[in-house]
Parts: sequence; structure tokens; C-alpha cells
Amino acid sequence: MENAHTVTPDPDHADGSPPEPSARELVGRLDRAASSLRADEPGAELSIAVLLWPKFPLLSLAGLCDALRHAADQGDQSRPIRCNWKIVGIEGEVVEASCGFTANVQESFPDPTQFDYLVAIGGLLPHLDDVDARYWAYLKAAADRNVPLVGICTGSFVLARAGLMNDRVACVHRFHLEDYRQAFPALHVVSNTDYVIAGDRITCAGGISVIELAARLISLHCGPDRSSKVIHQMTVNRQRGSSFIERRQALGYLSVEDAAVRHAVLLMEENLEAPLNIAVIAKMIGTSTRQLERAFMVEMNASPNEFYRRMRLRYARWMLVNTSRKVTDIAYDCGFADSAHFIRAFREVHGVTPGKLRTGRTGIPAA
Repeated sequence: MENAHTVTPDPDHADGSPPEPSARELVGRLDRAASSLRADEPGAELSIAVLLWPKFPLLSLAGLCDALRHAADQGDQSRPIRCNWKIVGIEGEVVEASCGFTANVQESFPDPTQFDYLVAIGGLLPHLDDVDARYWAYLKAAADRNVPLVGICTGSFVLARAGLMNDRVACVHRFHLEDYRQAFPALHVVSNTDYVIAGDRITCAGGISVIELAARLISLHCGPDRSSKVIHQMTVNRQRGSSFIERRQALGYLSVEDAAVRHAVLLMEENLEAPLNIAVIAKMIGTSTRQLERAFMVEMNASPNEFYRRMRLRYARWMLVNTSRKVTDIAYDCGFADSAHFIRAFREVHGVTPGKLRTGRTGIPAA
């Protein structure tokens, strides 16, 4: 990802690379990279309505809204310029979270087509039916008008109970996996991922996975610079696993104007272990391979295949420096069939073998 559009913080600059920017400088760069949308211009790039079920998890609402507010404005001003969000439902209703805090409904069932997504945040399972019938009707009306629906935490149960998950795969937390299977034995469900996008149905396990989903939606609608700002400002750091957020931290902060290239890069980031064929990526984003190749040459001065390869090797470099994983395991995680192929490719791009890079930085032999 070495190109003019990339800002890559590197904690080790002994090799002559520029020093890591301060937090304010980095956020400033990300804000300047964003396309200009003035406060006086109508509309927003991402608009979300939220339906709250009784005893909802406060973290799910807070994580979603805080991600949106970081993406919506310059610096830390939090004006809802590029994104807007509101809690909808029965006018004057107050919904209690599972922790006892409350949230007020801000608007009474507005036209759902004015939003890009309608989000249902489910609550404790015994309380799923403790809502007015208008909530269920509103979800179904939005689905009839082709508004994408998002189920967060037990919101997947809400969508399924409304009959809106037929022939769709739902993502649930492992804690609720058997609950979902018992309640909806004919429906498909997974619990080994943070979220699942199944066409116009999106389900998320909850917890900090909400931030990953929010970052993904923000990146698709507002650009990777906005998504990267969210990741930076919310300081999400996972100790284990290869999450979308971790990969964005490892790969740097990319600002791309072309929507097709932006979407292709996201698909590449999410498929490092088993790289996708470029023709498959082109089909998934609704363009041709030739058009995608031309767009990459304009935006990245590299073919999609070469860009993808460099991305995988950049992630490998990050893991070598920041983890103690074996070189062989890193090779597999970055889509290389064997360590010999990986070592050759790594040396071609970085000018040093993986083992020497790790030894030089840590002073100890490579694992």
C-alpha cells in the first residue's frame, strides 16, 4: 500500500522513515483527506435510524452512535454533518437499557426510506415481546420498501421473529447460539464472526463487534479516511484474533476517491488468508475486471493483483514486528501456500527476510 494516498504510522523509524505523527496530527490528516461536505449542504452520506428493544445493551447503542459521531465531523466537534442518527419509535417513550440507564425516542416512526439503514438493537430475550405492535409493523414496512435492516445483539432474534431472516444467515453471540437455533430451527446462524452482511440484512454479535460493523458501514458510505478516524479515536485494540479493526491499524489509513477501488480494498482486507480472485472481487462490487484494473492504475499506480500482494506483505510485516507468531503461521495468515514462497516475496518487497527483520528489531532470534 505504498502510495501517495496512504498515511502509515510506523512505531519504528530507525530505518529512515518519518516519525509517527501525533494523535492530533493523524486525525488532522484523516480529516483533510475526507471529501468536503459543508455543514450548510443538505443531507448526509450515512443516515441511520435506531429502534430500541426493552433491556437493550447500552454498549451496542453507544458504540454505534460514538462511531458515527467521530466520522461525522472534523476533529472532535461531533456535529452530525457527514452522518446522522436518531432513535425512533413511539413519541415520548423512554426505553430502559439492561444496565438501568434510559434513552428517549427522538422521532415517531418517520418515513424509513429517508435512512440508509434501520437498526434494531435487541434486549434481554424474555423482553423481546414487550414492545408495541407498531415496532414490528415499522420493521416490516421498512423491509417492504427495501430499506436495509440491521440486527445488533439480540436484534437478530427481532428480525427473525418478524419473519425477515428467511433464507438469510444470522450472526449471533456464542452465548445465544443455542437460543437462536431452538427459537428458529429452520434458519441459518453463525457465531464465529463479528457480523454478517447478507444482502439487505445485516446482523452483528454485539459488544465491541458493533464498532467493527460501524467502521465497515462508515467506510462504504463515507470513505476509509472516516473509518480510520473512528478506529483511531475509539482506540479499539484486540489482544487476540485478526479483526477488521486490527487489520486497518496494521495496513495504515487509506483515502481513495473511486468507490469501486474503495470497496475492492475492503474486500481484500477482509480476505487476506484466502485471497480472492480479482474477477470475483470485480463481480462482487458490480464492475468488470478491466474497469477495476484501470481504476486501480489511476488511484494506486498498481494493478489490483500487485496491490493485493503488497497489502498481504504489509500485514505480514506488522505481525512480524508486533506479534510472536511463527513465520510459517504468518505466511498462511497472509495467503501464502508455504513459507519459502512467502520469504521470497517478503524479501522482494521489504529488502530483508522475515527472520532478519524480526531479529533486527528485537535482538532475539526469529521464532
